[in-house]
Amino acid sequence: MAADITVRPLQTLEEFRRCVEITREVWGDSELETEPYITFVIAHHTGGQVLGAFDGDLMVGFTKAFIALRDRSIYLHSHMAAVVPSHRNRHVGRQLKLAQREDALRRDIRIIEWTFDPLETKNAHFNINRLGAICRRYIPNFYGITTSPLHRGLPTDRLLVEWHLDTKRVVGAVNDITPEPRECPAHVHLPVSAAIRNAVSFGRPSEPVVRGESASLTDFPGAPSDLQAVAPSATTSCIEVQSRIRAEFTEWFSKGYAVLGVRSTVSGVDYCLAPYSDF
Repeated sequence: MAADITVRPLQTLEEFRRCVEITREVWGDSELETEPYITFVIAHHTGGQVLGAFDGDLMVGFTKAFIALRDRSIYLHSHMAAVVPSHRNRHVGRQLKLAQREDALRRDIRIIEWTFDPLETKNAHFNINRLGAICRRYIPNFYGITTSPLHRGLPTDRLLVEWHLDTKRVVGAVNDITPEPRECPAHVHLPVSAAIRNAVSFGRPSEPVVRGESASLTDFPGAPSDLQAVAPSATTSCIEVQSRIRAEFTEWFSKGYAVLGVRSTVSGVDYCLAPYSDF
């Protein structure tokens, strides 16, 4: 953890407006697509969760989650999480997520969900390996085509993350005692050619950015397929890979499989899947 960073709930309009400033800095959306500070106010006053990470008096990151309901069970949907570029690779994102978990458990909330782009393997490693989350649902073009340069004009396909906060898997992951991904019955492969990148092995530590969550908490030292590093000329390749993995994830999920690990290989990155049940 970053000893000089503190995380606490946000409450004032000034703090919520600072979140919007960070949003603009991280995503670079058009004014029309930038979420107003009022959405942070609503999350705060309706049982959601808005947390800020501070370096002294300066807010350098935040998370925003809404209260949600599915099958009569309450959970949190973590819609946004971001860290300013100057403070990435300092564990700030991980600190924010762990604070989210602690606050949720304190309120007897056992699940937090969010989404991320499966082409963003830094976020995948962070979410699955470092936090112990799983994925069982693929959502094509979740937000539609956006103006954010981070999305490169691609369809905003997303994996839905399930973070079951008090399971053995998550407790082990957040305490750094989860083994690295092993052989799995199935995998979805992202080739090295999917993007321009620094080809290095996954390593601890790591942290991402997310809106839905998806943009930039990342403390991950160069994953083999990182959309934020893709050259404009490589966009066509990304679309082809995206179309293929959309079909593969959808097929495996329909068979009751879940993403349980992410690993770097000589030829790219594998999402490791295995049969999964809540029972």
